[in-house]
Amino acid sequence: MTALTTYLLLIRHGENDWVGTNRLAGRTNGVHLNDKGREQSARLAEQLANLPISAIYSSPLERCLQTAEPVAAALGLEVHPEPGLLEVDYGEWQGGDLKELAKTAEWNSVQHFPSTFRFPGGETLHQTQSRAVWAIDRIVEAHPNQLVALFSHGDVIRTSVAHYMGTPLDLFQRIVINTASISALAFHNGRPMVLFTNYTAELPKFEWKQEETAAEKTSESADQPA
Repeated sequence: MTALTTYLLLIRHGENDWVGTNRLAGRTNGVHLNDKGREQSARLAEQLANLPISAIYSSPLERCLQTAEPVAAALGLEVHPEPGLLEVDYGEWQGGDLKELAKTAEWNSVQHFPSTFRFPGGETLHQTQSRAVWAIDRIVEAHPNQLVALFSHGDVIRTSVAHYMGTPLDLFQRIVINTASISALAFHNGRPMVLFTNYTAELPKFEWKQEETAAEKTSESADQPA
C-alpha cells in the first residue's frame, strides 16, 4: 500500500479588541483584527510563505478570514470558508462578561465537566469538537500527501487537538492556544499524530499578579459606602 501523509496546520486568528477584555466574542459579527492582530497575520504570512501549502480553509468569521488572507496572498491561494471551523456557539453567553459569568451556577460545570455542559441557548463543547473533527477528517481525505492550513478559534483548536491527542474532553482546557499560534497534525495513512502545539515566533510573557494582603482587603472594605 502506498503511504499517504497529510499535514495540517491549525492556526488561531490574530488578536482583536475583544482579546483581554474578559468578554466572550463568540460568533459576534464585525470583530476585526486590531493593530497587533494585523502584525501577527503579516508575520504568519512571512513564516508560511515558503512552505508547500496547497490549500487554505478558514472559519467564516472576519477575524479568522483577516488572519488567513495575507497568508493566502503570499502563497497565491484562495481562502475556503469552512463552517466546521466556526467559533463555539456560546448562546446566551455570547458577549458576556467572564467575571459576571463566573458567578453563575453553570460556571462550575463548564470549568470542571465541560464535556457534559451546554451553553445556555447554544451548543455543547462535545458538539463543537465533533463538527470540527468531522471537518478536519474531510479535509484530510480531500488532500492526500499535502500540507493544508486551517484558521480557526481557540476552543475549536483546543478541543480538536484534545481529540487527536486522545485527551478526555474534560481536560481540554489544559491545552494552551494563543492568538496567531500554529499547531500541527499529521495523518499517516489516516492515523493521527500531534506534532506540536501553540508555536509562536516569540515566547509568552510570564507574569504573576500580586495578591492583596488581608490588611489591604480589610482597608478596602472599610472605605466602601454601606
